[in-house]
Amino acid sequence: MANRHTIVLMQNSQNRSTRTFMDYDSISQAMDGICTLYEKKLKDLNPANRNITYDVADLYNFIDGLSDMSALVYDHSIQAYLPNDRRWIKQRLLQHLKKLAR
Repeated sequence: MANRHTIVLMQNSQNRSTRTFMDYDSISQAMDGICTLYEKKLKDLNPANRNITYDVADLYNFIDGLSDMSALVYDHSIQAYLPNDRRWIKQRLLQHLKKLAR
């Protein structure tokens, strides 16, 4: 589970030119990457604030505000990528953040 290459696909707006992807060596790294993406957006929106906090609901709203977000996770047993929707991403983010909080 730890070494499952993950590709996050996203589209910021209805404009197809905003489509992009990010790839990571693991699901955990992908979840960190999504958090970092949101934190960067918060910093861009609030450049004067040195300390910015958010909760899981804010992160979920960010994900829901995107035109599209999904993840392709490599499954070694079938040697192929399996698609996952934004609901799966939110569930994984919650698990990941709970694990980090321990």
